[in-house]
Amino acid sequence: MTTSLPLSLSRRRAVLALTAAAAVTAGAPAARAATATAPSPRPHTEKPPTAERALDELRAGNARFAALRQIHPHEEAARRAAVAVAQHPFALILGCVDSRVPPELVFDQGLGDLLAIRSAGQALDEAVLGSIQFGVEELGVPLVLVLGHERCGAATAAVEYVRTGKPVEGHLARVVEEIAPAARATRDLPGDWVENTVRANVARIRRRLTRDEAFDGARIVGARFDLDTGKVAFDPS
Repeated sequence: MTTSLPLSLSRRRAVLALTAAAAVTAGAPAARAATATAPSPRPHTEKPPTAERALDELRAGNARFAALRQIHPHEEAARRAAVAVAQHPFALILGCVDSRVPPELVFDQGLGDLLAIRSAGQALDEAVLGSIQFGVEELGVPLVLVLGHERCGAATAAVEYVRTGKPVEGHLARVVEEIAPAARATRDLPGDWVENTVRANVARIRRRLTRDEAFDGARIVGARFDLDTGKVAFDPS
C-alpha cells in the first residue's frame, strides 16, 4: 500500500520544482548572451619579416613583462592547431638554463614565436651550435639573441675557478672552461667581477657566432636580463 505525501509537503515540493525550472529558463538567455559577447580569440600576428622587426617585437614584449602588463599571446586553440603542422619562429634566443629567465615569459611570447636554446652561461658546444644552425638555415630565423643575465651562477663559478685555480669536477668543467676566458679578460676591471664576466661572455659569444659562416643568414645581437626589474638591455651593435 502506497502512502501519499501530506498535501502541504507536496505543494512545497511542487513550488520548489517550479521555482528551479523558472530560474534555469530565465538564466539560459543570460548565459547565451554572455557567451555571445565573450571576446573572440585574438587574431594571429604575422611573423616579423626582418631582424629589425623581430628585435622590435622582443623589445615590446619585454616592456610588457617588466610593467606586468603581459598579454600572453598565441596560446589559444587556433594557434595550437596552426603550430602543430608547421613552425615559423621569428627569433632564436640563446639563453641560460637559469629558472628565472624563461625566454617566452621574459619577452611575453607564445607558442611558435621563439626558438629557445638554453645552456648554463650560454655555453657553446656542437649541439648548441647545430641547434642555432637549424634555426637559421632550416627555419629561416632572422634574429639570434644571446641573452645573459644578472647574478649568473655559471659566471660566478667561472670567476671562482679563475680566482682560485681549483679544478671543477664532472661535466661542469666544460661549462666553466667556456666562460673562463670572459672571467680572465675582466679580472682587473673596476666593478663587480661576476657582472663584468656576464657582459664580456655575451659579447664574446656574439663575436664568435658573427664570425661563423653557418649563421650568415641571421643578425646576432647581445642582451642582458635584470632579475630585479625584469628589463632586458639590448646591445644590437
